[in-house]
Amino acid sequence: LNEPTSPLIVSAERVLAAEFPTEVQARGVLTQIGAGEATFTNIARAAGGMQQMSAKRSLDLLGQRQIVAKDLPYSTAKSKEARYSVADPYLRFWLRFIGAYMPEIERGRGDRVYERIVRDWTTWRGKAIEPVVREALCRLSPVTGLPAADHIGGFWPRNNKPEIDIIAGDASPVARTLAYAGTIKWLDNKALTQADVNKLIGDLLVVPGATAGLPLVAVSRSDVTATGAVKLGPEDLIAAW
Repeated sequence: LNEPTSPLIVSAERVLAAEFPTEVQARGVLTQIGAGEATFTNIARAAGGMQQMSAKRSLDLLGQRQIVAKDLPYSTAKSKEARYSVADPYLRFWLRFIGAYMPEIERGRGDRVYERIVRDWTTWRGKAIEPVVREALCRLSPVTGLPAADHIGGFWPRNNKPEIDIIAGDASPVARTLAYAGTIKWLDNKALTQADVNKLIGDLLVVPGATAGLPLVAVSRSDVTATGAVKLGPEDLIAAW
């Protein structure tokens, strides 16, 4: 961060310049997604009040180039509540913490950028780990104690309450039958507790296709003290690769 020409700083800018030499609107949309906007309406508004057709065109372009991922709530019911995220982990990090602060780095104040990363890292990491966990579960399937699953996603209603980290099922984009559900807690020194599992059980009441007794999985960076769920930690996830 103290060197404006280091690979950490310049690689993303070179990729974006090569991918979008003229598509200024697409770059603007991508910047807003990188900043944390996830819904179509909020992205278009944050990108300067773009018209719907322009925003859709930019999102379609970003999707075609596999820079942005489009996710839908996963259950046995069809949904249109799409969320958008930056697909590449490095680019996601760069857009959140570096791209907007290039002037500081160029002025020799990489220390300010570093302080911001340290301050917000845990919150950012908690969301960034979710697609990694889902991919690991797909690779590991069937996990001991859990049914086999052909697709793993998450679930959220329009108001985003509740948000469920893991929903596994037998088909995509809409499941015929749900296999299991789960929660993720990715903190350094805070265990996933019984309260977290109990909240998951309560939240499942709003998920189409979720039935009583649906198997549960608890994924934690540090520890799991809850009962009634299959427990997975970092070593288990790494084993997927």
